[in-house]
Amino acid sequence: MEAADLGLLVSLDALLQEGSVTGAARRVGLSTPAMSHALARIRERLGDPILVRSGRGMLLTPRAIALKAQVHNVVTEARRTLEPERPFVARELSRTFVVHVTDYVLTILGATVDRLLREEAPQVCVRFVPNTPDDPALLRDHDSDLAVGIYGDLPQEMRSRQLLTDRFVCVVRRGHPVTKNRFTLEEFISLPHLQVAPRGKPGGYLDDVLRDRGVSRTVARAVPYFLTALQLAAETDYLLTISERIARRFAGPLALELLEVPVKLRPYALSLVWHPRLDMDPAHRYLRDLFLRASREEAGDRHDEARTRLDATDPTSGQSRRRRRRARP
Repeated sequence: MEAADLGLLVSLDALLQEGSVTGAARRVGLSTPAMSHALARIRERLGDPILVRSGRGMLLTPRAIALKAQVHNVVTEARRTLEPERPFVARELSRTFVVHVTDYVLTILGATVDRLLREEAPQVCVRFVPNTPDDPALLRDHDSDLAVGIYGDLPQEMRSRQLLTDRFVCVVRRGHPVTKNRFTLEEFISLPHLQVAPRGKPGGYLDDVLRDRGVSRTVARAVPYFLTALQLAAETDYLLTISERIARRFAGPLALELLEVPVKLRPYALSLVWHPRLDMDPAHRYLRDLFLRASREEAGDRHDEARTRLDATDPTSGQSRRRRRRARP
């Protein structure tokens, strides 16, 4: 069917519904001569008169009667497609979202996100899955809806928005010998360390900073989860460098002591990341806004000059290295 023939469907529907040229012209806002011309084209295209005169009126042919419902449905669906979208109502939303996060994000924001969804969009399901090196590809390929994390290089088309900031502290068990005196860099590098490594890879921002000072640490245990690292720190003499927000949440329950890191580490920013195909999706915009509201409620204070990545390639760091990885503390 040619593009011009699609326009005839509207005229045909009007003719079939009204049963007259004048009524059809009035229905679609054409002049009577223009509708007569459209009827002539329809008759030629279908090989059927469609409307035949009967006394002072006109009657539909059998072919026209057979087409009436089908044509009307097609035109109605076409018009519905081009109509503005219905106003978004969160309570009516029934959809499953896949969101990449760490257990840190779930600990800080999870309960508030859950409460807001139960109150506002009770039919929504959110599947939280671990972050992966392939988060951008999964977002692009429709496998995921949103990712929360600290990212280095992202594909240029990706969208991101800062969610919250945090800084690093050191954590040891209550009564650890290192808490008795001033905590120095020498003590810091002499102790066996725990490391939170979501992808199990060695190294990270802290190691880069230590290397710049000509020293290094010994990582005795690397674990993929923040909570596991905190529990290990509570039960051993390991030293853990970790995000302050989650450390303070569990300092009391796990009997942990917090210490300042004896080397300067800049704060960092967690970001929401999504693919631009979802920019204008009302449901996705609602989900993004919900995470931002949860962040304002649970982590509204901001750290100045927070890094958007945790390696030496951060453009705000004043350094330039070839290592481009998603780093860990």
